[in-house]
Amino acid sequence: MSSQLPQYPEPYWKDTTELPSFHALEENEKADVVLVGGGITGLTTASLLAKEGLQVVLLEAGRILNGTTGHTTAKVTAQHGLIYDEFIQHMGQSSARLYYESQTEAMQFIEQTIKEKQIECDFQKEKAYLYAENEEVGRKLEKEYEAYQRLHIEGELENDIPFPIEVHSALSMPAQARFHPLQYVKHLIQEVVDHGGRIYENTTAVNIDTKENQAAVLTRNDKKVTADSIISCTHFPFYEGTGFYSGRMYADRSYVIAVKTNTPYPGGMYLNAGEPSRSLRSASMNGEELILVGGESHKTGQGRDTLEHYQALQEFAGNLFETPEILYRWSAQDLTTLDKLPYIGEVTTTQPNVFIATGFRKWGMTNSTAAALLLKDLVIKKENPYSELYSPARFYADPSIKQFFKENIDVTKHLIKGKLEMPSSSIEGLANDDAAVFMADGQRKGAYKDKEGQLFIVDTTCTHVGCEVEWNHGDRTWDCPCHGSRFSYTGEVIEGPAEKPLQKHNHSMLDNLTSKHSGY
Repeated sequence: MSSQLPQYPEPYWKDTTELPSFHALEENEKADVVLVGGGITGLTTASLLAKEGLQVVLLEAGRILNGTTGHTTAKVTAQHGLIYDEFIQHMGQSSARLYYESQTEAMQFIEQTIKEKQIECDFQKEKAYLYAENEEVGRKLEKEYEAYQRLHIEGELENDIPFPIEVHSALSMPAQARFHPLQYVKHLIQEVVDHGGRIYENTTAVNIDTKENQAAVLTRNDKKVTADSIISCTHFPFYEGTGFYSGRMYADRSYVIAVKTNTPYPGGMYLNAGEPSRSLRSASMNGEELILVGGESHKTGQGRDTLEHYQALQEFAGNLFETPEILYRWSAQDLTTLDKLPYIGEVTTTQPNVFIATGFRKWGMTNSTAAALLLKDLVIKKENPYSELYSPARFYADPSIKQFFKENIDVTKHLIKGKLEMPSSSIEGLANDDAAVFMADGQRKGAYKDKEGQLFIVDTTCTHVGCEVEWNHGDRTWDCPCHGSRFSYTGEVIEGPAEKPLQKHNHSMLDNLTSKHSGY
């Protein structure tokens, strides 16, 4: 292979987009709606509500579009893996059809917005494919095709895909799309500002103070925004209330490399239906073709050395393309709910003016837009055909009960394991650009030594509910195996649900649960 992995992870989208910047919230404010989270969900929702004439404030803990939106593969599709047969089995044909309709309407909204506003974002229609590499997965693909027919979804069962991959069968869905997500959402940012919306970066929301008719978002710097409605569009809800979302979702990571090659790309978007996961799509870069190779899904903070996942994609690309040159690498994280449907709606039934949107299961381009369209209607109290489908208060006994116990047993296992584990490493002799977990005064600590030899030490107790974080070699982060919080090597929060950085002093679960800066 002619190219090594880039030294540091950096998404192609971020490297090719100049985004506006906004200052932090410095004074208490009032609005009709306050949104928390500056990704595609929050900015699409803010744009829609601002155009309805509402006063909108949007708060982002770091920089806008620096989270999941900036790390996606950006497929705009209603083909979300092997899902429609499963939805029919668990929640019925009508609900499965509603899911497809909501995703299709989201695709149409994105396409219409791009055409009307003439947004240059490399939008291109593509056929999407699910493929099976063996007979067992092929049978699942056949059942999915039968689900397509029952739901009147256009699709075709095929025998091959145009790659040197031995496949059993493939299921296609025509007229799907892909685009450059940040170039698209950059336009939405301008729409929010043009309609009087206020955006604040570097402003971390930590809790909600509820009153009779209004509520206020409280921030880490002791400022607040009071509004009639509050919408959490953060990756994990910054405020859970009594919704117990930590026990109703799990975090999954996947990886992407972007390669340039002499092998012509045949068109289309591809995802294997088995394991290990593999994804393929193309993008345009300065008039040349860039191929995004993704996959290697696993639970956050669990499994083998994360750098090995990038290496596996590197090997896969080398088998498909002639002398691939790897220009970018990055990883993405998303949340999956108990029944695999997103949670979009009231955070709890007792707080009708506080809304959330989460659990997009790595299909955030259409799910985020479907969420924004639904949230807009909920805020302005307009009927929406998908409100019951996505309601966080819904409950399907099968598979929710089984999945609830499975995920929470897994969390408990990692919580106990982390507390009982006695690291044998020490920081003596730690190499540059390496990390180790060690014991100091009876407490578990994490150390990272950067390329210049500077040492950074953090307490490894996650500031969410107290699990012990693990080192992510591929991205140089500390990741929590329980609920997917991620921290930089200096301890700063990269992804929630944690809201506070890893501590330098000794930290415990009780410290977070008793803090005023807690979304419980």
